[in-house]
Amino acid sequence: MTIITKSFPLNADTRIPAVGFGTFLISQDDVAAAVRAAIGVGYRHIDTAVVYANEEGVGEGIRAALKDNDLTREDIFVTTKLWPGFAGWNETPKNREQTREDFEASLKRLGLDYVDLYLIHSPHGGDQRLEQWKALLDIKSTGQARSIGVSNFNQTHLEEIKAAGLALPEANQIELHPWSQKPGLVAYMKQNGIAPIAYSSLAPMSTWRAGQESAKTADMATNSQIFVELAEKYGVSEAQFLLGWGIQNGYAVLPKSLNPERMLQNINFDGLVISEEDMKFIGTLDRGDGIAWSVGDPTQVQ
Repeated sequence: MTIITKSFPLNADTRIPAVGFGTFLISQDDVAAAVRAAIGVGYRHIDTAVVYANEEGVGEGIRAALKDNDLTREDIFVTTKLWPGFAGWNETPKNREQTREDFEASLKRLGLDYVDLYLIHSPHGGDQRLEQWKALLDIKSTGQARSIGVSNFNQTHLEEIKAAGLALPEANQIELHPWSQKPGLVAYMKQNGIAPIAYSSLAPMSTWRAGQESAKTADMATNSQIFVELAEKYGVSEAQFLLGWGIQNGYAVLPKSLNPERMLQNINFDGLVISEEDMKFIGTLDRGDGIAWSVGDPTQVQ
């Protein structure tokens, strides 16, 4: 097998590489080396966020990797995210101007002139949600973000943007894997030209985030060996199979590892094609809401 080079369109001028390197829970101390190594083994898509507290290290790793590999900035797709502010945590949701200021601060930390994708990290901005989205539209108009979108938004939140007569997001980064397939939301996004980006793709693995197994339901625990068996059938690792399932569904995926060998494994499975029969079977394994983080009932996110 070879490295995945597939990409998905976000708009007429921007495509997102199908496999990105996720940096959630990678510390500022470790992230520069991790990003440098990831780009070195073939990743061309790096995902970070303000709340990951590692944007400076991500930028450092990108600059080092460009030099190492004789690449240009245009060769790397970079995503970062606005933390909207959440009143439930005694934070004041950011207004339109504060959102633009936050974006400029992210660019400065990253050491970049632009990002390829800028997202609102969650819908917790309350009565400032639309103002935050207007700010992202402003940012895109300047060329400082090639594409814009949201994360963890459900259909109610997306409909709010549509009802306001504003351009819809080009992407929505949400938890997606065989146990949390969100068919209704994904269908709505497809109908409205919103690209799905999957996080927590590897949650069904028995080794996923050791110590957080309590997040998994009894049904999930019962089915813990299904993906091991399917991976063996296709001659790939369990992680490769789960990532391949996402890509075959049309989702960009964001695996994370600090191990260069595993980094390579997580991008090196081009040629994997899951049969229609097995894709249908996996469709029966949906367990509903996610296990990493979910905004829950939209009526509770004001």
